[in-house]
Amino acid sequence: MKAFVFPGQGAQFIGMGKDLYDNNPLAREMFEKANEVLGFRITDIMFAGTEDELKQTKVTQPAIFLHSVILAKTMGEDFKPDMVAGHSLGEFSALVAAGVLPFEQGLQLVATRAMAMQGACEKTPSTMAAVLGLPNEKVEEICATIDDIVAPANYNCPGQVVISGTVAGVEAACEKMKEAGARRALVLKVGGAFHSPLMEPAHAVLADAIEKADFATPVCPVYQNVDALPHTDPQEIKRNLIAQLTAPVKWTQIIQNMVADGLTEVVELGPGAVLQGLVKKIDASVATSGRQ
Repeated sequence: MKAFVFPGQGAQFIGMGKDLYDNNPLAREMFEKANEVLGFRITDIMFAGTEDELKQTKVTQPAIFLHSVILAKTMGEDFKPDMVAGHSLGEFSALVAAGVLPFEQGLQLVATRAMAMQGACEKTPSTMAAVLGLPNEKVEEICATIDDIVAPANYNCPGQVVISGTVAGVEAACEKMKEAGARRALVLKVGGAFHSPLMEPAHAVLADAIEKADFATPVCPVYQNVDALPHTDPQEIKRNLIAQLTAPVKWTQIIQNMVADGLTEVVELGPGAVLQGLVKKIDASVATSGRQ
């Protein structure tokens, strides 16, 4: 069985999507529609902007979404998933690719999400850190002992968990992780504490937008971040997508559940190859490839 997977924030690079724009009429049409919907020429930043311009959350999230979704749409009949999943932001790409949301509505939700998250980041100094070499349970245990807000945000693969919270909370947790034997506990260069309770200010804004959107039944099961389980019911998918903003991304568990359900091949659609690497670390028997 084949799964198509979609990356999240951090996979972006200058020049992403330009070959698609130059060589595929459908891609060009979709990129231009995105410029119109967003109210600025995101393609100029994606193809020839600066790293700093592309790193702005309000640009990064729509850019990665566009690259991923347009790759899926330009595959035509070759896009035949048995299952799909996306890492964080990538879940929106997965939902559009699987027919749950129309392209323009998906893009509008991603733009709303990006602006709301940027606003939440500005309210409280916050950050994230990658913890390598500790079991999930130990990371959870240490986070629970910290007085400031800090919590697991991404279960990326065995021995790699990203934590998220206030700057003081994350720094204190990193020290304890190292004392407990972590190989590394490295604060990341990110704009805020994604997938933590500090995203609550963005939660209400995004929840309202998602509730108003029209969700359809997907062409295949969507394995969602919040519970790592396959879903096809539009209302369940909505609820899980709303919860995703303040809950951890269970990527390890998603791939493990997919394998248990018959997964043999993963194709990553979007910039970079991060998810292919994580899949190999979760289960080396799964064949991986990608398109970007």
